[in-house]
Amino acid sequence: MSSASAAARTELSAAAGRSVPPAELEAAMKAMGKRARAAARALALAAPEAKTAALRAAAAALRAAAPGILAANAADVARAKAEGMAGSFLDRLTLSPERIEAMAQGVEAVADLPDPVGKVTERWTRPNGMTIERVRTPLGVVGVIYESRPNVTADAAALCLRAGNAVILRGGSDSLASSSAIHRAFVAGLAAAGLPEDAVQFVDVADRAAVGYMLAGLDGTVDVIVPRGGKSLVARVQSDARVPVFAHLDGIVHIFVDKAADLDMARSVVLNAKMRRTGICGAAETLLVDTAVAGTHLAPLVAMLIEAGCEVRGDAAAQAADARVKPAVAADWDTEYLDAIIAVKMVDGLEAAIDHIEAHGSHHTDGIVTQDQAAADRFLAEVDSAIVLHNASTQFADGGEFGFGAEIGIATGRMHARGPVGAEQLTSFKYRIHGSGQTRP
Repeated sequence: MSSASAAARTELSAAAGRSVPPAELEAAMKAMGKRARAAARALALAAPEAKTAALRAAAAALRAAAPGILAANAADVARAKAEGMAGSFLDRLTLSPERIEAMAQGVEAVADLPDPVGKVTERWTRPNGMTIERVRTPLGVVGVIYESRPNVTADAAALCLRAGNAVILRGGSDSLASSSAIHRAFVAGLAAAGLPEDAVQFVDVADRAAVGYMLAGLDGTVDVIVPRGGKSLVARVQSDARVPVFAHLDGIVHIFVDKAADLDMARSVVLNAKMRRTGICGAAETLLVDTAVAGTHLAPLVAMLIEAGCEVRGDAAAQAADARVKPAVAADWDTEYLDAIIAVKMVDGLEAAIDHIEAHGSHHTDGIVTQDQAAADRFLAEVDSAIVLHNASTQFADGGEFGFGAEIGIATGRMHARGPVGAEQLTSFKYRIHGSGQTRP
């Protein structure tokens, strides 16, 4: 690595913590894009074994850097508490030795995945004897814009690397020190394996203008943007981006307890779906209960949630079932709480539940609890969400749980990728044609 390249690479890092003049920031961001494009060309040709070695080295570097990462995170958390950050967002921000170990294991899980680049997904022969193949190729340069969760730094870097893409990471200002420390460790792994360090770059300034430059495409060097954060972030990305976007909308997640639901199973699934981790996008935000089992299921489920520390906001039936239930207002059916709060509503059967989800859901993740296979089949067929579940917690809405090693986000759109975006979803394709001198008449 030349001294000029090293100086360019650390240009933004040196600016961390101070206001960057607009012209200087724009030049630095565009230079970052050029370096990413050059690194992407090298990665596209890298052998699967080289990428696997880099991922394993990155996991080892994360473990070795754990004390420094935890120290940086402690500073981020202290600042967030001083600024009055809500508890659910603090949980997203906070790292621990166990979470760093899980991060490293996630990188290793990605290393264990088959390399998608170069995979022939289809092959056919035309009547004229030409053979046509559809082959997976990297997307190129991926821009990832995220909030709060510093672990996204490692997850996104690992998945992009496995898929042969360079990535430019822009974390939230509240997790800047944590994400920067994670990035430095990951890049140390790249260097140890001999892959270009510019394959994973991090925007180490809080200036929001940096996001604008990424959304504009950095002079055509960024191929796709992945936003991961709240509604306002995603809305800005979708509104301002001049490059394709993998949309990750809010998770207004529903659990429907059907009239044929086993109560014990419903208790277990609902409690886990809401309370395992309330600040993740797969956490249930609305509980729908069939009126046919109001007398047997509603009160036990509501009481269980309240006794677990969850605030319940409900309709008239839910309030009648437990005096501790607060009245729900119209906005509650359209809210992603990301906290220990849930909205509860009685619905008159499966069709009413599906209609409610269609009217108020975000097409992210929705589940049904029932022993009636026909009802489950209809729910899975008719609910138009990226992930639909039968008799399982919605907190399985996670790339790691799908066997993807990790995820870069949950895509709720309908183009290219939908659901957990793993390494395979971070590829495109091209056609290879093998002929023997054919010409077109």
